[in-house]
Amino acid sequence: MCAAVLVVGSANADLVVPVDRRPAGGETVLGGDTVLSPGGKGANTAVAAGRLGADVALLGAVGSDPYGALLRDSLTGAGVSTAFLLVVDRPTGIAYITVTPDGENSILVSPGANSALMPSDITSEALAGAAVVVLSLEVPLPTVEHAVARASAAGATVLLNLSPAARLSASTLAAVDVLLVNEHEAAYLLGSPGADPRKLLELGPRAAVVTLGSRGAVVVTSSGLTAVSSPAVAAVDTTGAGDAFAGALAASLASGVSLVDAAHRAAAVAAVSVTRHGAQPSYPTAAEMA
Repeated sequence: MCAAVLVVGSANADLVVPVDRRPAGGETVLGGDTVLSPGGKGANTAVAAGRLGADVALLGAVGSDPYGALLRDSLTGAGVSTAFLLVVDRPTGIAYITVTPDGENSILVSPGANSALMPSDITSEALAGAAVVVLSLEVPLPTVEHAVARASAAGATVLLNLSPAARLSASTLAAVDVLLVNEHEAAYLLGSPGADPRKLLELGPRAAVVTLGSRGAVVVTSSGLTAVSSPAVAAVDTTGAGDAFAGALAASLASGVSLVDAAHRAAAVAAVSVTRHGAQPSYPTAAEMA
């Protein structure tokens, strides 16, 4: 089984609680009713791409529990292949999310089964035919680094969403075609907020995209910077918006469009997602974006 877009990453159940404000250390804050929805950066990215019509598969791991079944159903419902979704003897990952009235969120992740994804799970069968391989960092870093190396050697476009922020080897970054970070992750990599995003290319990737929330994004190439605007919307929940951007970016790149055009499409998809609650349930279809 081959897929044009292969996502290597996490699958989590999201437990979302609305709160008026986030608790401080040692403080208890009452929230609203808990909402359960499928999430995880890898699964989110795959579902976002699948809803846009991409031929996509997720390589990840879940447990043999109801949360794992929830994730599998959401993936298949979005047209994502689960041929490479492993079932392991660990609980499915869970993300505990608080959302404030302005739509901003705070997230605590218990990785569970995601921690069981090993370098040996990055098989030639999974990589065969992939035009774009997308990775994020909620799975073990050795697995990510191995996947980047193998995908690059196979000739795929490597899209690395460096989230949550972590240090990767210079050789891994040098094998990345597109580094996707938000402004906080960019500051982490460059050592300070507001640093020139062009310096990201000095770390090794051939191009970078820095997302800026409601302000859109910046595409960084050897030719310079290109600003990408975001449609003005009323945000109700930003959970998974970055993953919506990543999935849409991957789907567009796999279809052969330029990085700048792909970023414009991704910004529009992410903008729609923040007007709805949840992560995967908020992602638009190709028909909605037409």
